[in-house]
Amino acid sequence: MRAREEFAGGRISADELKQVEDKAITEVVAMQEEVGLSTATDGEFRRTSWHMDFIYQLGGVTKVDSNLTVEFHNDSGDIEFTPSATRVVDTIDLPQPIFADHFKYLAGQVSTATPKLTIPSPSMVHYRGGRAAISEEVYPDIEEFWNDLSAAYARQIQAMGELGCRYLQLDDTSLAYLNDPKQREKLAAQGEDAERQHLRNIKQINAALAGRPEGMAVTTHMCRGNFRSSWVAEGGYEFVAEALFSELDVDGFFLEYDDERSGGFAPLRFVPKDKAVVLGLVTTKRGELESKDNLKRRIEEASRYIDLDQLCLSPQCGFSSTEEGNALDYEQEVAKLRLIAETAREVWG
Repeated sequence: MRAREEFAGGRISADELKQVEDKAITEVVAMQEEVGLSTATDGEFRRTSWHMDFIYQLGGVTKVDSNLTVEFHNDSGDIEFTPSATRVVDTIDLPQPIFADHFKYLAGQVSTATPKLTIPSPSMVHYRGGRAAISEEVYPDIEEFWNDLSAAYARQIQAMGELGCRYLQLDDTSLAYLNDPKQREKLAAQGEDAERQHLRNIKQINAALAGRPEGMAVTTHMCRGNFRSSWVAEGGYEFVAEALFSELDVDGFFLEYDDERSGGFAPLRFVPKDKAVVLGLVTTKRGELESKDNLKRRIEEASRYIDLDQLCLSPQCGFSSTEEGNALDYEQEVAKLRLIAETAREVWG
């Protein structure tokens, strides 16, 4: 964090910043392997935001001067997140593979774990701004926007496969947000078809994945918002569950289930036998460590709706979706990851 501040202030070079990032990534990969995780990420340590650092690198997308205002909630009240807005001003394209060097460095650091890359899903390019953020001169027909977007993602996924990526995660807030009636109201007010937007998003993700490399596992994480230990949306998965679980062409679903705002496990009844569900039972919003017995009880409860051997365990979200971070420290993160690995071994062997 200090190096990023010094780079922003012009006191160190980009190469000096990269050296600090490299060291931090090497250390965090070693930590993930030491606590017993079978996969490892680079912690997104080179990013400021989990999704915008990717989206800004797509051809045709530009950052605009105005900011969006996103209201987040927590137990103490509300806070505002004001990220820069985006606008599609030219044909969507992929000038070069995004995060390619990031993945190559990660792959060179793992010893026992599978290197995992996370990127925002195609839905995230559209969701916040909607049609109003897409130039009608460039895209008078919105179908052409969606076609170009999925094609750019398909090239990205192919490029990652050529680099040896065998585990890709598409992070998506829209598919979780749409379960919240308030979020659907906001979308409808923008002129979007809020009752069917999840079907559109599923269609476009599937188009992006249609030619994915053989042997690449793809999952999606459905997030209700994660900024400074706060969230945006509430509600169970019932609204999107049947279409999502039966139609989205991924191998597994990372689902947030850390508190009551996530709803119950009943929507898991729609999950096909050939797909996995990763229960996000361990919160990343607070540092207090969960009870292993309680985690096992909740896994057992979920297994009433889906076979136990289709289930996995994970944190509810990332420990820091933006560089501001959540309200817990590094030692608490490590303890939670160790708890997850230990509990999983005891449940599944």
